[in-house]
Amino acid sequence: MHPIYLDYAADTPPDERVLSVYLETARSHFANPNSVHQSGLAAKAIINQSLAQIADLLHIGTDEIILTSGASEANNLAVKGIAFANRRRGKHIISTFLEHSSVSGALTFLQEQGWEIDLVSIMPDGTADLGHLRSLLRQDTVLCAVCAVDSELGTVQPVREIAEILQDFPNCRLHLDATQAVGKIPVDLSYADTASFAPHKFYGLKGSGVLYKKKGIVPEPLIHGGASTTIYRSGTPDTPAAAALSAALQYAFSEFDARLQTVRALNQKLRAYCAQHECIRINSPENAVPHILNLSVSGIKGEEMRRQLDEKGVCVSVKSACSVPNTPSRAVMAISHDRKNALSSWRISLSHLTALHEIEQFTGILEQIISEG
Repeated sequence: MHPIYLDYAADTPPDERVLSVYLETARSHFANPNSVHQSGLAAKAIINQSLAQIADLLHIGTDEIILTSGASEANNLAVKGIAFANRRRGKHIISTFLEHSSVSGALTFLQEQGWEIDLVSIMPDGTADLGHLRSLLRQDTVLCAVCAVDSELGTVQPVREIAEILQDFPNCRLHLDATQAVGKIPVDLSYADTASFAPHKFYGLKGSGVLYKKKGIVPEPLIHGGASTTIYRSGTPDTPAAAALSAALQYAFSEFDARLQTVRALNQKLRAYCAQHECIRINSPENAVPHILNLSVSGIKGEEMRRQLDEKGVCVSVKSACSVPNTPSRAVMAISHDRKNALSSWRISLSHLTALHEIEQFTGILEQIISEG
């Protein structure tokens, strides 16, 4: 029997159509796109075509796209690259308690190198406290790094309002971690100076990602060497990965409404079930993306719940897949200020591939665990 997979925020199965694009491109265009012979130029043409399609879907320029190995590399390139490039303007950075470890880890690294990091308070609905953000901003603030959608709660951050506040601070750049947003909600990258995402969150392949870099933004590279497709990220361009990324994004956009409608119905069913049980606390705000539902069951630690569900064939997460184990969720702690609740929290993440009978089986299993508990 296949497990009931409810961890789509961590990873999604690759779309067969995307796999076909990858394999076909890998077979027919294996030459190095940096080579100037006809096979290399043909591979380069595929890269250019993929970049053009990504740019068209996201309403950005092809020269604003940096292909990376994933969102973690994209986040590191943006955060460290902007910090190092602007270190003479200032060494103050603002972020939030909600960031993925690839952002918070990069910030810890910079803090050890002498940068000053301030974290914005979180409102009860999971959004950044804009008044607090405004009070933290200084003339030497060079970066504000926020996630468009939090990976643990599914909170949608007020990106436009944040961008408007930053307009009064011309030295400050806005980096947007859009990894949990692209393919789930409409995303307007024009508000950001840099933004990251990865296709394995929307039925593409692992090992590839994108950093959007607005024209005029000049981050210091992490990887030095040949120019490749951009001076900001050296290495042989991965032609099949670029083609597959472009295809996954195209399907995510063309099937957006149908996918969202399915997920929303499943989320509402789960919320209705949870509302019937006093021992279940819904941590995700009402206006969170429907793909993510963060819960706590009183008296059962999140890791213990994950283990019991796993033993009964249900796959869920405690925090994001890249977080440190056996520590309270920073996101849940930020909104509830309740350490016990944060330690009890765990995450369901849904997909248009999730079947109704899987949700019914899951709630039956959860009922059993609670009654035994």
